[in-house]
Amino acid sequence: MNQTLEKILHWLDGSMTTPTTFGWYHIMWLVIMVAACTLVYVFRKKFSQKAVSNIILITGIIVILFEIYKQVVYASFHYVGGGASYFEYSWYNFPFQFCSTPMYVMLLAGIFRKGRFNDTLKSYLATFAMFGGLCVMIYPGDVFCYSIGINIQTMVCHTSMVVVAFMLWATQSVQFNLKTLLKALIVFVVFVAIAFGLNVLWHYYGNGGSFNMFFISPYTPCTLPLLSMIYPKVPYFLFLIIYVVGFALAALIVLLVAMLGHKIQSKIDAKKGN
Repeated sequence: MNQTLEKILHWLDGSMTTPTTFGWYHIMWLVIMVAACTLVYVFRKKFSQKAVSNIILITGIIVILFEIYKQVVYASFHYVGGGASYFEYSWYNFPFQFCSTPMYVMLLAGIFRKGRFNDTLKSYLATFAMFGGLCVMIYPGDVFCYSIGINIQTMVCHTSMVVVAFMLWATQSVQFNLKTLLKALIVFVVFVAIAFGLNVLWHYYGNGGSFNMFFISPYTPCTLPLLSMIYPKVPYFLFLIIYVVGFALAALIVLLVAMLGHKIQSKIDAKKGN
């Protein structure tokens, strides 16, 4: 067993040609994502709420394990050859970016299975998390690198965000109304506040290096598309408002599409019933 695990880790630590947008590797994961969503849709009526919660919990654990792998192998240890290595943590990779939050939410949603807290967490996964996952799956940008393990990790992370969100909509585990967006927005604002706090703490007590959680640090320019152009032209507080409103609008679009799909499906089911 130890030898098998060692071989797997050695393979994951191997190198590959950095995948390109809409290259074979990217397309392969798009196919996996669509196939998984299709299976969820076909068997949606057989999913109990317990099954949904179990899937969310297991997915969250898997994504967290991949994140731990990334933090240990990719962000911490550096090999210099000849069996020598050194430890230097890359704080840029600290796991509290927007696309890192779904794994924490999945874990919590899988543990706390009833009540408003659970509903709020699922609302976040169904809207904000789906938006983040879709953005990366449609246009990966610079998430790919030379490492086999990290390329698998990032695709597992973002694919799971889309599939879990689709499952929540398909199984009607979240409401098809604006209350879902409002509940999700609460979670997002909390995460933004935490990210802001971490950025401020790092500025005063960190040891240098790149650290910009959610890319909203008041001390480091934002590098996100569109927002990078707004950041230097408006007061920081206004930038934060635009940031939150922008993401909320994106989540609203996800909600509206889900509501449209639900309406169409309801009409189809009604015709079948007649």
